[in-house]
Amino acid sequence: MKPIKAAAIQMDISHCKKQDNINKALMLSEDAISHGAELIVLPEVFSTGFCYEELENSGESEPFPTIEQLRDFSKQNSCVMIGSIIQKHNNEEVQKNEKREREGVEVDIDIELKGKRGEEQGKNNFTNMGFCIENGDLAGTYTKTHPFGKEKGYFTPGDQIEPIHLKSHDLTIGLEICYEMRFPEIARKLAIEGSDILVTIAEFPNPREYQWRSLATARSVENQIYHIACNRTGADPSSTFFGASMILDPLGNVLADAKDKECFIIQEIDPEMMKDTRKAIPVFDDRRPELY
Repeated sequence: MKPIKAAAIQMDISHCKKQDNINKALMLSEDAISHGAELIVLPEVFSTGFCYEELENSGESEPFPTIEQLRDFSKQNSCVMIGSIIQKHNNEEVQKNEKREREGVEVDIDIELKGKRGEEQGKNNFTNMGFCIENGDLAGTYTKTHPFGKEKGYFTPGDQIEPIHLKSHDLTIGLEICYEMRFPEIARKLAIEGSDILVTIAEFPNPREYQWRSLATARSVENQIYHIACNRTGADPSSTFFGASMILDPLGNVLADAKDKECFIIQEIDPEMMKDTRKAIPVFDDRRPELY
């Protein structure tokens, strides 16, 4: 595996203003590309924020217009893009597939349904869908499995935690979303299943900066993995945000720190360092999963 230059885009998200946010994200991404970025990470629900009052307009179904714009950018610049959007589900289609499954008909689950908990599919029409685009193609998605606080009233949680494999870069991405950084089991599962880079996308608010920095470092150190922790900055109607997006190495050293400004940070990631770290301190070899 060759080194790859990764960038985290730290931006203020204009509440419910989708195209404005997409334009800003692409502008910052273009700047990162001009500095050599090959992998770009965007904050959680970067295009809308948690736009609960306009979910019908903020949520997207396949073919996901926001992702289509990012796919065009990714293809033009031969890069990887990671983030999340609000996904809107078609309950009629869900019910149709459930009926076919009950009747024993094999169903191809569309990408818009992947990771949605079957027993709760009728509860909410929306999920927080992480995505990974590689050179214009949708390499994989991940539905946030642990909604936090108010999110639980609007978003159905996913039930799959699996890394996303990239073809052209020969890399495996472990993606988790915001609150999930508080659950070490998620990052550990992603690491055990072969992730080369842990990516956390977030809207982590004030006054939790110390917790954010501590958790981001811990997830990196305990899994001996590069960690791109991408948070938003600015404010929405209910919270303010401190930013503090970081890129950490497998020893937990902070290689780049965005502080509290709108900007991008960029750093070369060398998978060989992860191998060297795990060889020097063989945590994964010494695990005793039969005990825990």
